Order: sequence, then C-alpha cells, then structure tokens
Amino acid sequence: MKLNFNRYKDSVNACWIGKNIGGTMGGPYEGHKGTLDVRGFSTPENVVLPNDDLDLQLVWLRAVENLGARGVNATTLGEYWLAFVTPYWCEYGRGKTNMHMGLLPPLSGDAFNSWKNSNGSWIRSEIWACLAPGVPDVAVRYAREDAGVDHGAGEGTLAAMFTAALESAAFVVKDVKQLIRIALAKIPEESRVAKSVRLVMECHEKGMDHMETRNRVFEMNADLGKGWFEAPSNVAYAIIGLLWGNGDFKKSMTITINCGDDTDCTAGLVGAVLGILGGTESIPQDWKKHIGDAIETVAIARGTLYGIPESCTELTERVCKAVPHFLYDTQAGVELTMEADEIPAGIVESWEARPDFIDWEDRIYPNSYRIDFNYATAVVMLPGDPTIAPGETLRVKIRFLNHVAKYGNIQDFLKLRFLADKGFSIKGPKTLLISRRSVFDTDFFHDQPYVDGEFEITAGEEVEPINRVVIEVTSDKRITTGYIPITLLGK
Repeated sequence: MKLNFNRYKDSVNACWIGKNIGGTMGGPYEGHKGTLDVRGFSTPENVVLPNDDLDLQLVWLRAVENLGARGVNATTLGEYWLAFVTPYWCEYGRGKTNMHMGLLPPLSGDAFNSWKNSNGSWIRSEIWACLAPGVPDVAVRYAREDAGVDHGAGEGTLAAMFTAALESAAFVVKDVKQLIRIALAKIPEESRVAKSVRLVMECHEKGMDHMETRNRVFEMNADLGKGWFEAPSNVAYAIIGLLWGNGDFKKSMTITINCGDDTDCTAGLVGAVLGILGGTESIPQDWKKHIGDAIETVAIARGTLYGIPESCTELTERVCKAVPHFLYDTQAGVELTMEADEIPAGIVESWEARPDFIDWEDRIYPNSYRIDFNYATAVVMLPGDPTIAPGETLRVKIRFLNHVAKYGNIQDFLKLRFLADKGFSIKGPKTLLISRRSVFDTDFFHDQPYVDGEFEITAGEEVEPINRVVIEVTSDKRITTGYIPITLLGK
C-alpha cells in the first residue's frame, strides 16, 4: 500500500487538533451522569484544557522514539508509566500499585481491578493509529499492549483495540459505517463493547433518534460497575456522534457531548476520527482558533520527562518522523510517498473479515503476562488473582512460544530449574520441547509453535506480603537464559 505523505501528515495534524477541541469542549462536563444541552465552548478563547487522554500518548511517543517499535510492549510501557505518569486515578492507580508490588503487565491491569472495564485506555489510542496508518491489525496489537497495563483483559482493552482499528483504517476508508464494521471485526463478538456498538448501528438503521439510542445504550450497560465511566457505553456514545453527525464536525461533537458521562473522552475521540477522515479543512476554523495550537499537560512528570511536544504542530512533526521506522519495524507493508494513494485490491474488504483463527501472538489471556527471552516467550497464566495463603497450592500454566519455529522448522529442548523464596516449592516438568507442528483446530490447520507446562506452587507455613518464585529456562542450542518471575501476594 502507498499513502500520500502530505495528505497523511495533514490528517495527523487534524487528529491532534480535533482531539484537543473535543477534550476542551467536553472537559467541563466530564462525569455528568445525565444528558446535556451543550452547543459550543464554555471555556475562554485561547485556552486549551489539559487532558490525560493526550498526555499519555506523549509518553508513548517518547517510548517509540527511544526504543523503536520492536522495543515497545506492555512491560516497557509499564516502566515508562511508572517513571513519567503521575496520577493514581482509578485504573491508573490500580495498575501502578500492582506494578509497584511486582505484578507485570497485563496482569497489573487484571488483578484487584474494578476499573478494568473503564475508559482510560481507548482514550489514548490515536498514537498507535497515526503510527500505523492503514494497518489496523498493527494498531490493534500496540493498543492491546498499551491497554493491558491498566485494563488487563477487560472491556477497556477491547475498547482500545476497537478505536485503534477504526482510527487506523480511517486513513484509507472514508465511510463511517465501514470503519465501524472493520473495528468490530477486531474484537470478540460477545464483548460488551461490540454489543453496545451493534445496538447503536441497529438503532441508526431503524431511524431512531440519537438521544433515544443513547438511553437504550445506558440501560443496556447499567449493570456494569457504577453505570458510568465504563468503556462500552462511552465508545457507543462516540459512535452515536459519528453516525448521527453525518460528517458535520460541530453537529457530531455536540451530539456526542450531550450524551453525557465521560464527555472529554468521547468528544476527543470524535474530533480525532473526523480529523483523520477530513484533514484540517474539515475542522471549523472558529473552533480551531478558539483553542489555538498549544498542548497543556496534567498527568506527566514534567520534572523528569523533558522534551515532550508543546503543540499539535510539533506533535505532528515528531509522529511523522517516527512513522517510517515504525512501519518498517512492524513489517506493515505501507509506504509513505509523494505520489497518489495506491490501495491494493481487496485489502480493505479483508479488514472486515473476522479471522477463523486468532494467532497465539494476538490472543488475550486473562490474569496473564509475558516474559520474552529472545528466541522464545513464556506466557504465565494464573487461575485468578495472584494471591496465596500459607500452605496453599496454586496451579499455574505457562505457555512457551517458539519465535524461531514460527518462521522455520526449528525445535528447542528447554531445561527448567526452579528457584523459590524460603518455604515455597514448585512441581512441574523439568524439560519441554517446543517445535513447529500442524494441529487441527476448528476445521482449520495452523502452525502451533508452542507447548504448555503445568506447575504447582505451594506456600510454606508462613508467607510474606510479597513472595516470588522464578523458573529458569535454558537450552543447549541457545545463548540466552530466560528467567520467569511469578509474584504472589500473601493472604
């Protein structure tokens, strides 16, 4: 695929401007549980409100600039979070507290987290879409890694995957309904996010009023948590704005905000999507002038993270410098040129197709985390929260994934050694073979370059507040020694 660089850059710039407009216009009404009657800005001219929706994306951009696409995953983003993101709000605080106790992402987003269905992840998905324009699967992969830090396998993570896919595809596809179908194909059909969005689409097809649709969404999801600040409803409210707004920026924005709830987030998403779709010419000049070009932050440790973008213009320039490297490192198959767009036949239609089989790299495992050691990855899957009582036995499954075997017929014979805190013991296989082989699954042959190991961890008569066991992994064919830490909190 070839995309015209100048058009791409203009869409990126409009994305950030639209995000700022939505965050500033919706900000004063954030958390309003009822409906609203907002018709424009209530903030002074030349004032842009600070917004964590954009703040975290500045940190993620720095991670991409420093580490490259191949170095960015849930664990590295978790480290950047601990270093540079200050708030302890809701899921932000739970994710950070879990990481402080030694729980690795995305387990940090699952454990003890009543906020994992909330909004904190999909609101920061634009960076992945802008770095992966026209490659929704890549944008989804990075949004999943990002969201897992504070949402684990919750609806918040699925919402981030949905919005990242929609925004990435918007660099190519200009029909909103088709964008929604593409994004729905990237998340489970039975998820509450998917059900909420499908409800909105059904109401729109029936010609229902947008506010009646909003109320039906609200009633559908009233059982989730507190009935507000939840991802399924708020993503649906943004979709209401996009569908009933019919491409009109002002109409779309006000419809979305008037649905209430997390208004800065929903309006920010709508502004970003419309910016990508129509570029800077689609943004009303009076609204653009009202907020200016500046970026104000509220959630970043400015004393330790230097050199973050200070304006939408600078942010656009930085993203445009990073995107060629990001596309190359992810083998995205997209080239930015000065020529006209070239979209291969059938590629957009393929984005709407739900895959028959989800590759092991793209699966979401609840209460899990990954440890990479060059030639392989270990996915640690716990049966529930990472806790253990004196004398209790916990059964843990670890899936060993062979990276090299995915690209060639290579086998690795793994030797395992167990290390544990005083009083703890581990039982499990001492050797495992990971190879490339075909297996039969749901009428579809596919490669399965992994093997599962079952392990029993037993605590002694006393447990500490934080306890650790480690599985050491070696292979005679490899120079890297892998260490898989399992952190368990004492009951």
